[in-house]
Amino acid sequence: MDYKRLIIRGISYSQTQSGAYALLLEHEETNVKLPVVIGNFEAQSISLGLEKDIHPPRPLTHDLFSKFVVSANFTLTSVIIYQIIDGVFFSNINFKNNSNGEELILDARTSDAVAMAVRFDAPIYTTSQVLSEAGILLELDEPATAEESFEAASEGDLASLTLEDLQKLLEDAVKDEDFDAAMELQQEIKRRNKKIE
Repeated sequence: MDYKRLIIRGISYSQTQSGAYALLLEHEETNVKLPVVIGNFEAQSISLGLEKDIHPPRPLTHDLFSKFVVSANFTLTSVIIYQIIDGVFFSNINFKNNSNGEELILDARTSDAVAMAVRFDAPIYTTSQVLSEAGILLELDEPATAEESFEAASEGDLASLTLEDLQKLLEDAVKDEDFDAAMELQQEIKRRNKKIE
């Protein structure tokens, strides 16, 4: 299968889900962004994994599992986000046994898979289908939209907006790191595009 490599663009506090964070992954070649809602613990673990110089006084769960993987003579080779169902991402962590070369694939939550990948500097991949279903493509250099459009979107009145207005709102939502609103806007845009086709 032709996998698309993703890079971590950042983690931000979710504006609509209390206690949740948005992990922003990006396809290297097309700049399509993939927002993944994750919990507080996983956001902290990914952040600490990215900051190689910071070490907590006691090992986090992902640090403990990483040490176990190394002790068992395995290497984490890659993470693949292979599916999205009802807004939930499904991922595999791919390991390789350093002794005999055998591969081991474990099902994992995407947040845990990414937390492990950063500890091994392993690549993160996804499929074209996941990118097309959940990815957001934006031109971040365009000016912000009018405040009236924000008010209309916040009231949930997306049906009254034009496709062009929805696209502008989508761009602004990503600029403001409001990925929950971005997902809702993107779904409305895709729903309208399907009617056109």
